[in-house]
Parts: sequence; structure tokens; C-alpha cells
Amino acid sequence: MPELRKDYILDSWVIIATERAKRPSDFKVEKQEIKEKICYFCPGNEKYTTNETYKIEKDGKWYIRSFQNKFPAVKNQGDFNIKTHNEFYTFADAYGYHEVVVETPDHKKQLWDLTTEDLKLLFNLYNQRINSLSILPGVNYVQIFKNHGHDAGSSITHSHSQIIAYNEVSKRVQDEIEASKKHNNCPYCDIIKKEKDSFRRCFENNNFIAFTPYASRFPFEIWVFPKQHIRTLKECNLDDLSLIMLQILKQLKKLNAPYNFMLHYSPMNENLHFHIEILPRLSSWAGFEFSGTVINSMSPEEAAKFYRED
Repeated sequence: MPELRKDYILDSWVIIATERAKRPSDFKVEKQEIKEKICYFCPGNEKYTTNETYKIEKDGKWYIRSFQNKFPAVKNQGDFNIKTHNEFYTFADAYGYHEVVVETPDHKKQLWDLTTEDLKLLFNLYNQRINSLSILPGVNYVQIFKNHGHDAGSSITHSHSQIIAYNEVSKRVQDEIEASKKHNNCPYCDIIKKEKDSFRRCFENNNFIAFTPYASRFPFEIWVFPKQHIRTLKECNLDDLSLIMLQILKQLKKLNAPYNFMLHYSPMNENLHFHIEILPRLSSWAGFEFSGTVINSMSPEEAAKFYRED
């Protein structure tokens, strides 16, 4: 029987259509060979990228590097102030900084092939860029995100993620902030306590827990939260964060799943519980989803079994 479920605190709904359910193996994506004449992200091709903004080195060579996106969605030009004209027209210049993070010098490796130490270095770079970009005039939020695979919006094979620091707080983050304020205590702290012992619990270590959310929008959607009320990435234990992220990614590798992930941290003067949302893109949204309610054919309880290997 299909079930209608609401997000824990947001006013968003999904239909868990279990009669459409597939086995996890049915979601597996066939590997596709993408032929590229030249990989602009490989060592030796740095001349093809724009100004480098940060790098982590090993043995005198770059190991992870970030640089300005050649085709930026935002630019540090114009007026970053948001204005409203004639009641309905709210606008500003799309002001900010758009960067690419190349996560490994090895063209043949994806994020799920790396080590926990590699992921820790990556999170350190993210943290550095958030701290550096956040203090720039006109920047209200620094959104870290990754698109892996064509169906998740990636057009380049070499493992990379992106950073957009811009003059607006990401809508979902802002919605979470506003919804959290309606509760006396942090609702995510209470959600973690309930999900720790639920059928949706997937992984846990000393500092982090991962679970498939009750109203999952995508098959195999999974969230990672620090168990303590932590607001930002720089407060996190990166060893435990890297460990639990790699556990998730290694399971997604079994499906060769395209996916997105996004970091949700608290802007200054707010109190949002830091977390990461990993969104596998193994199904396509059709017309009904654009009405505002999502249909998900994989229940989060079944998805959690896949992650736990029950």
C-alpha cells in the first residue's frame, strides 16, 4: 500500500510507492566509457584551468586543488544587494565565487575509491574555502556540492566537486533554519535520538550517524549528522566524518550510482545542525513530482537494509 509521508520538519511530502519497489540490484547502472580527448583536470594540464585558489600537496606535487570555474554561475561583479521593484520583482546580480575542487590527481579513481585519509584532506580543503570565502563582501553562504555521473549533472569524468559562494543562503538550508526555529530545542538532535534505534539507521561511529530519512525523496537517499549539536564543518571530527562517508560511498559504488551530495552548515548567527545529504540519482522525476510531491519507489527502510547489508 503506498504511503504518504511528510519531511521531519519541512513542509514537503513524498509518496513511498512500495508496489513499484525493485531489488537494490535492479537499480545498478551499467558502466559507460566516456571518451575525452584531453582531461583538463589531470596533472600536467594545469594550464587549461583558471586561477588556482588552494591546493594540498604530497611529495612536492598537488594532491587536491581548487580553482575558479571557467564557466561560473556567479561572478564577483556588480551589485550583490537584493532589491524588490514593483512588489513582485526581486533581484540582484548573481554575485559570488564559483570554484572547482579536483579531489584526486588520479583520473581513474572516483571518490569512492579513495581512502579515509584522502577524504579527510578533502574536508580540510572544503573547510579552508568556506572560511576564506565567507568573509568576502557580498557572500552570504558557501555551498559545497558534488555531482557524480551524467544523471547527477556531471559532464567531466575526473572526480571533482564544486563550491558556489554567493549573495543568498541556499533555499533548503534557509527552510531548515526557519523550521528549526519553530521548535524549543534543535529538532535534528531529537530526530537523531529517534533514528539511532530505527529501521532506517545505517552506520554509526563515535561522532556521526547516518540514516535514510523517513520521507526520502530519492531511492537510497541518506543523511549524515554529527551526534553532538555542531553547526559547522570546522567543528567536526574529520576522521569519523571521513570514515562514515566512505562507508556510504562504497555501497553506492556497488550500484555505480550517480549521486549528488551537499553540505548544510549554519550561517553566522544561526543555529542549524550541520549535516550532509547524499542524493543518489537512480530515478527520474516526471510530471507529478513538479506538482510538489515526490514519488519514491524505494522505501527508506529497504534502502537502509542495503546500506547495512542485512
